[in-house]
Amino acid sequence: MVAHDEAHATHEAHGAHGEDKEFNASDLINSHIGDSHDFHIFDWDGHPVSFNLPVILWTDNGLVIFSSEKFHHDNTGHHVVEADGQKFVRHNEVIYYADKFETLSEDDKSAFNFEARPLDFSITKLVFSLLISAIVLFLLFSAVAKSYKKNSMAPKGLAGFLEPLVVFVRDDIAIPNIGEKKYARYMPYLLTIFFFIWINNLIGLIPFFPFSSNLTGNICFTFVLAFITYIVTTASGSKDYWKHIFMPPVPVLLYPIMIPVEIIGTLTKPFALMIRLFANITAGHIIILSLISLIYIFKTVAIAPVSGAFVLFMSVLELLVAALQAYVFTLLSALFIGQAVEEHDHHDHH
Repeated sequence: MVAHDEAHATHEAHGAHGEDKEFNASDLINSHIGDSHDFHIFDWDGHPVSFNLPVILWTDNGLVIFSSEKFHHDNTGHHVVEADGQKFVRHNEVIYYADKFETLSEDDKSAFNFEARPLDFSITKLVFSLLISAIVLFLLFSAVAKSYKKNSMAPKGLAGFLEPLVVFVRDDIAIPNIGEKKYARYMPYLLTIFFFIWINNLIGLIPFFPFSSNLTGNICFTFVLAFITYIVTTASGSKDYWKHIFMPPVPVLLYPIMIPVEIIGTLTKPFALMIRLFANITAGHIIILSLISLIYIFKTVAIAPVSGAFVLFMSVLELLVAALQAYVFTLLSALFIGQAVEEHDHHDHH
C-alpha cells in the first residue's frame, strides 16, 4: 500500500492535470479508503496513469456503458462525458446527469439524490477487488480439493498450509460455540467468511495494482456480511431462542419492557459485527496514510526516515490485524449462531 499511496500523494500535490496545488491529506485519505471508478497506479511526467474500469449506468433512457477513461481523471464535476446521447459528470466518485448537476446546491450533491443521478452498477475498484478475492478463493480451494483426490496421505504444499486453518476454524471456533452435533452445517459459511475477510484484508495491504483497495474498510461491505450472519442466525433460531425473546424469564408485567429490549438485542449483534470490522480496518489505513502525508505536509525529506519507519511498523501490525479481524468476525458469528440453536434443559429451567 505504501508505494501506491506515495504515488497518489504526489498526484494530489500536483493536481489532476499537473498543476501545483496545496497538498490536502484529507483528500488523499478519503480517495484511498473510498471507492473509485479506476485504479490510480502511478504518475508519469506529472500525469496520472490509471487502470480504467467500466462504467455501467441504468439511466432514464436505459442501459449505458462506457470506460471511466472518458472522465479524464476529473472528479469535480467539471468534465462532461457524452455517451449514448446523454451527458454525465463525476463528482466525488458519484456520477450525475450533467444538466441536473448544474442546478444542485452543495447540500444536494449526495449519492442518495437519485433524481439527479442514474443507478450506478459500475465495476468499481471495490467490486473489482471483490471479484479478485473470489477468484483467488476459488483457485486456492480447487487446487486443495484436487490434491486431496490425488494424495490420500498427509497433505502437502498448499493443502498442508490451509488444512490447519480449516481445522482451527472447526475445533476452536465452530465446535466450542455451536456444539458437536450442529456445527457441521455451518462450517461452509464460517470457512467462507473467515478466508474471504482474511484475503480481502491482505489485498488491502498489497501496495500495487490490481490490489491496494479497501474493501473490508467499506461499511456497505461489512453491512452485507453482518446481515448475512443475522439471516443465518435468525433462520437457525430454536424454540428456546424465540421463547427467550418473546417470553423472557421475567415477571409478565415486565414483558412490555423486556420484549423490545430483546428484539433490539438481536439487531445490535450484527451492528457490532459491522462496525468492528469496518472501524478496525479503516483505522489502520488512515494511520498509515497520515504517516505518509507527514512528508508532504512538512515539505521536507528529513522526516521521511521517521515516517517510513512508523509506516513499516504499522504495515507489519496490519498483517496481524488482517488475520485477527477475520478470526473475530468468524468467532462472533459462530457465537451468535450457537446462541440461536442452543436448546435449554427444561427440567432445570424455572
